[in-house]
Amino acid sequence: MKYGLFGVNMGIWCDPQAAAKAATAAEQAGFESLWTGEHVVLPDPQVAPSPLPPEFPILDSAVSLTYLAACTEKVLLGTGIIILPQRNPLVLAKELASVDVVSGGRLLFGIGIGYLEPEFAALGIPFDQKGPRTIEYLEAMLAVWSQDAPAYQGSFVSFSGIQAHPQPVQRPSPPIVMGGHSAPAFRRAVEHAHGWYGFSLDVEATEGCVAGLREALGRYERPAELGELEISITPSVELDADSVRRFEDAGTHRLMPICLPGSEDELMAFIARLGSDIVAKL
Repeated sequence: MKYGLFGVNMGIWCDPQAAAKAATAAEQAGFESLWTGEHVVLPDPQVAPSPLPPEFPILDSAVSLTYLAACTEKVLLGTGIIILPQRNPLVLAKELASVDVVSGGRLLFGIGIGYLEPEFAALGIPFDQKGPRTIEYLEAMLAVWSQDAPAYQGSFVSFSGIQAHPQPVQRPSPPIVMGGHSAPAFRRAVEHAHGWYGFSLDVEATEGCVAGLREALGRYERPAELGELEISITPSVELDADSVRRFEDAGTHRLMPICLPGSEDELMAFIARLGSDIVAKL
């Protein structure tokens, strides 16, 4: 089992001194990865299904991961997730290639299609066709990252006759991790991603999603270069030896618990406790 921490661009992590100390401590404790989340804007007032109050602080993922890259040496840096259809794919490709370069090739590119209609409306992005737009944007980014003469022709994005250097250190791209708990999300993960990410799931929900992924693996062609589909979970339950074993039995390869305590002291205590009780022992 690999272990990460989710929420490293939110709450107390927005304090640069606390974030630097916490990232260093997490790396020393043996955590494999640090993961950001994303909402560019939040509805005000908060309305379902918005997960957070509108005043909750969230740093930009690329900025946060660049800062944490400078504070660490080997821990992987994941976006968990970036809402891809809200982004300009060429601008995002430049930002994330830059993160991969300055971190020495440590980026994990987690993406999702989004679900908050008020967020899309505020950004001027159509809420429909999020899935097809996401795949086109991903393919366009991969073209910029990997092709000698980048070109792409699609319904939502088209370009040719351009260059964008430096390309990522990881070739042909950083690992792609696809989020989402629906059947279309499972298909996107099988066909386009190295891994799949399930957010805030208990063991039973994880088992259901893994069953859906296995069904998708049986129905849709998976490119050989993507390898085994890696399963990453942010658990909705507190981790202990028993829950870790059950997540592992369900097919999980990586666990990234939410790490959003209220103070710097609580943050450091959380990392120390989880590092000693879980990461070092299981």
